[in-house]
Amino acid sequence: MTDPARLQLVVRDGCHLCEAAAEALVPVAAAAGLAVVPVDVDADPDLQAEYGDRVPVLLLDGREHSYFTVDLPRLRRDLGL
Repeated sequence: MTDPARLQLVVRDGCHLCEAAAEALVPVAAAAGLAVVPVDVDADPDLQAEYGDRVPVLLLDGREHSYFTVDLPRLRRDLGL
């Protein structure tokens, strides 16, 4: 069984960069057998204080991996793909 929380994407409703990042993550996550868990930045005051308008933010294993755009080559490498 895979851990779907390994990849979290901090997003905001109506964010076109968030939508593009989510789409870009689909094939990489599928290749790694993972799901991308969206996290609404505006639903959590702590996340809003941390990230503000700096979304999307990709978290890998709970740590910031990339923001605004997904660094796909680095993500593939970090996932062992």
